Amino acid sequence: MKDPQLWISAIEIGCFFGLIALAYLLILVGSGFFNFAIGPYAMLGGLSTSWLVVEHEVPVPLAMLVGIVLVIIVSAVTELAVVRQVQKRAGKGELPALVAVSAVLFAVQQGSGLIFGQRPLPGQQIVPVTPINVGSAVVYPSTFILIGTTVVFFIATALWMRSSRMGRLLRAVGDNKEAAAVLGLPVSRARLTAFVLGGLIAAVAGILFSTKSGVAFTHGLGWTLTGFLALVIGGTGRIIGPLVGGLILGAIQVFVPFYLASLGPQAAIFLLGLVFFAFKPEGIFTRKVRA
Repeated sequence: MKDPQLWISAIEIGCFFGLIALAYLLILVGSGFFNFAIGPYAMLGGLSTSWLVVEHEVPVPLAMLVGIVLVIIVSAVTELAVVRQVQKRAGKGELPALVAVSAVLFAVQQGSGLIFGQRPLPGQQIVPVTPINVGSAVVYPSTFILIGTTVVFFIATALWMRSSRMGRLLRAVGDNKEAAAVLGLPVSRARLTAFVLGGLIAAVAGILFSTKSGVAFTHGLGWTLTGFLALVIGGTGRIIGPLVGGLILGAIQVFVPFYLASLGPQAAIFLLGLVFFAFKPEGIFTRKVRA
């Protein structure tokens, strides 16, 4: 495990999983349930950006902006037209909303295949792809961008949740949604904000990670499951939890096939997930609920 190239790959993949898990966490805090459409949101951001560049020769920055806006719109529509309406009819139960969000997952994934095509598309480089030598490792600029963006997003989210009025509102809703509603806090606005921010983070993650190995409409479900497991492992007690969980899964995905080729990374990831579900379902960082 002394090869720096492997560690760089593990960190890069872990940052992507961590961003997906962060999007999960924001929506969980703001709405009280898991939005399993996060993976397809990331896929939609990466796929739409590549499609605009490859098929219509749109400049990369403009294509990225369109992809991010598209995902934000889809995420907002998910909350306003699907989750909110289902919960109005179903009362306080979360199961109908979870089923509806799962339907959104498959709708976004299959719709992306119909609109953007079923063949994988190459990810789009934001800056020239000339690699940089870091010791004995070769690092592409896209790797630095993904890692740097991850650090910025986690720090900004932590500061925003702690210092801003809307961030504190999301925490209050996450602690006790019913009490927040009784106190007259704008719970609906907090939910919509959580969905919009979750969509933004997922879109950026999908666009940046697709530069590593391309993107296809089938990636959404796999990214949903892995991001969810990253959140389960890291826990919801601190903002850093999703990143810790993502980095653990990134290390497994890189090192397991290198040292234990017979096991396979996906099997190892799901085995680890089962261990946490069975023995530590709250994750590494436990969430403390204020009375």
